[in-house]
Amino acid sequence: MQHPALESASFSQKAQALVHELLENQQYHLFDDWDPPGVCEPEKRAFLEQLLQVNANYPGGIAGYTDNARRLLAQSRQGLNPFEGYRPEQPDAVDLSAMDGIYDQMESVGQAHFDRTGVVLVAGGLGERLGHNGIKLDLPVEAILNTSYLAHYADCLLAMEARMATPKPVPFVIMVSEDTHAPTLRALEDHNYYGLRQDQVHILKQELVPALQDNEARLAKEGPYALILKPHGHGDVHMLLQSSGLAAQLHAQGIEHLVFIQDTNGQVFNALPAALGVSIEREYDFNSLAVNRVPGEAVGGLARLVKDDHEMTLNIEYNQLDPLLRATINPEGDVPGANGFSVFPGNINILVIRLASYVKVLEKSKGIIAEFVNPKYADEARTEFNKPARLETMMQDLPKLLGPEHKVGVTVFHRAWCFSPNKNNVEEAAKKHAAGSPPESAATAESDFYLAGRMKAERAGMEIHAEAPQTILGVPFVNGPRVLLRPSFAMTLAEAREKIGGGQLSGPSTLILDGPDIRLRDVRLEAGAALRVHAVPGAKVTIQGRLSGPPGFVLTKLSSEELAAPDTPSALKMRGYRFVDQGVKALRFDRPGEYQVDLATLYTDPPELS
Repeated sequence: MQHPALESASFSQKAQALVHELLENQQYHLFDDWDPPGVCEPEKRAFLEQLLQVNANYPGGIAGYTDNARRLLAQSRQGLNPFEGYRPEQPDAVDLSAMDGIYDQMESVGQAHFDRTGVVLVAGGLGERLGHNGIKLDLPVEAILNTSYLAHYADCLLAMEARMATPKPVPFVIMVSEDTHAPTLRALEDHNYYGLRQDQVHILKQELVPALQDNEARLAKEGPYALILKPHGHGDVHMLLQSSGLAAQLHAQGIEHLVFIQDTNGQVFNALPAALGVSIEREYDFNSLAVNRVPGEAVGGLARLVKDDHEMTLNIEYNQLDPLLRATINPEGDVPGANGFSVFPGNINILVIRLASYVKVLEKSKGIIAEFVNPKYADEARTEFNKPARLETMMQDLPKLLGPEHKVGVTVFHRAWCFSPNKNNVEEAAKKHAAGSPPESAATAESDFYLAGRMKAERAGMEIHAEAPQTILGVPFVNGPRVLLRPSFAMTLAEAREKIGGGQLSGPSTLILDGPDIRLRDVRLEAGAALRVHAVPGAKVTIQGRLSGPPGFVLTKLSSEELAAPDTPSALKMRGYRFVDQGVKALRFDRPGEYQVDLATLYTDPPELS
């Protein structure tokens, strides 16, 4: 007997074949509440088109998705330990957190490899939880120049290109979602791709997967003619790089490594050259960037897991790591090592992957990495869900697909140097700060962005007198000195040392340098003075002397009225402050040539071409 869902002659043969397949897959409920033939025919056709699209998006189709779901849901219901039988060990790690001579060597190796590197940005998220009505990439990484994250990343790619012996565009892959696809394209087009070439930017759109309503993996619906769809996780980036053919294409073009980053971490390019150098020197197929973590900290730990003749280096969520350690190697769980930190570094989801190995793994796996499911059960028997679940993937789980021939390692960096994301709204950030956890908010991301600049200047011989932290809306912020060394000026510590000769920064002063041929010689900024220098390539500018006023960028806290006002920009509301220009000294050099600037006489004698 033919199912009523198939009685309309207007349905395509492809749609009817899929309905048959779904019925055989025990998905009767998808069609049980349909109206009689002839009623709601457009809605029925739209539903079948949705099913066809979902079926085409997932390797193995809906049947493959539900088969995987039933297996994983059975494991979840039984409470199976995914690490059963594995013994955790310290990973193969290179610790660069001291930023010493070895760091310099790794930066040099990595910088020489820029012409064989591509960057993959996972950017599927909106800024709703931050109070922002738009994509997170449009948010400013800092509130002085209001440089967006996307603009900053583009500047870094252009700076990488400028440092190549034979400059060529760095491939830039952006994974977007249904929500972020159009606004990301609009941001690129409205800003002329931020100086990038359009053909170096590759947009990969992540599709949604069906939600599951029960342990039988029956697909959840919203009304009679629509599936509930949910994100599949950032692990989809691997599937998209394979199915699009882009990974193989980049490999054929001579790209040897891909660096994977996420959308709101302004410090990531500080660590990229050295991380790349480690991957090359240690011949890592997969390199996870990490930071030192305190035992018990709410961040996943990276560990080598060994079982019989099999091993893999993976991120283990913090709430799983301590029980695993207690059950295997240490009854005290996750305890400090000799340096006061856990021997299992903190995962920050920045990856460097050797493309030759990656392409082979993608060909074999079709880019489908280990999925997991995390249903919220409504009963102790684990038979009913509180809300529909879905299968998920994480991009850092790729090592589960690697074999014994692959080498997996970890590179540890100073935290503020490489990792300070903007992912919590100000209320959540204040709660985390009160509980002793990193707030990871707009204000702390900006504060750490300036701190990374101070670190670079300090290692170039500048004496830094930083202000004490203050609290704004319950979130800590260090007001100065604020150091913005743009990627055009310096991408490595060696460059900073070459271009900055001593000097001093104190109080809430501001130093902004943008241009490849700027040199500082004993420059001193005091009493909140602000110096901003922009110089085109070929404009060789040497600056010396002391600048003590007037005050430059002055931090002003938002009033309660401004915080409540609907027209106050969300980027300010999520910080609780703005910067007001009260006398920034801005120097701009738009023509090649040689210029000498003495800050002591700057207000009376403008710089002239030598």
